[in-house]
Amino acid sequence: MKKFLIIPLILLSFFSFPAWANNFSTGLAAYERGDFATALRVWTPLAEQGDEKAQYGLGQIYIKTYAVAEDGEAAAKWFKLAAEQGHGSAQYNLGVMYSAGKGVAQDHKAAFKWYSPAAEQGHTGAQYNLGAMYYEGNGVPEDHKIAVKWFRFAAEQGHVSAQYNLGVMYTKGQGVSVDDKAAFKWYSLAAEQGHTGAQTNLGFMHVTGEGVPQDNLYAHMWWNIAASSGKNEKAAQSREVLEQEMTAAEIAEAEKLARECIARGLKGC
Repeated sequence: MKKFLIIPLILLSFFSFPAWANNFSTGLAAYERGDFATALRVWTPLAEQGDEKAQYGLGQIYIKTYAVAEDGEAAAKWFKLAAEQGHGSAQYNLGVMYSAGKGVAQDHKAAFKWYSPAAEQGHTGAQYNLGAMYYEGNGVPEDHKIAVKWFRFAAEQGHVSAQYNLGVMYTKGQGVSVDDKAAFKWYSLAAEQGHTGAQTNLGFMHVTGEGVPQDNLYAHMWWNIAASSGKNEKAAQSREVLEQEMTAAEIAEAEKLARECIARGLKGC
């Protein structure tokens, strides 16, 4: 299996705030309309007084906006201050910065330290990244069972890459028993979100009858959908090979199924 990718920084992940937080809200309104200079001016004194939301906001401004020159060290400073107060998205972003060595020295153990509390708070990106770290043994001992645990938490919240990875792990019996039906379930959820790898794997499951009744029409349908992105040569090649075993009428029916599936937003195909 190819290496799992670490999910990148969240560039805007604020939540609703109480009406009394007028000063912070002023900065947030400025941030949301793209007036980062005003947000910076309003949030800086609040952040210096220990407001975790303002600290997180400053981290966002310093990591990538047009208000100031990008400053990874300043972003890491403010994210850390917010993270130490339990701000989940700040913990996650700080973990990403340690994973990438952006604004701080690369340190996978430090990344793990910050992903962990964010994941416990339900942050899907942190949950996914912990799964990837345990899968690869990156900063922690390799442990596929724990990887499955974190991928599952993220997948159940709709994280498409986590859903796909769970499908792969059920297919290969990594951290779980081989279970074609479970693999099919997770591939299906990822495929509905447009994951072409999951769509391609569904095609293989349909053509071999693993986890689902054998059906060349649905195999062709999924490969056709995956190939339509223009970024999945494997699906296109598999479709072409399968067509050699199909009649013209069968191909036409499979193409109709693909059109109908796309029209339904890939749901219930």
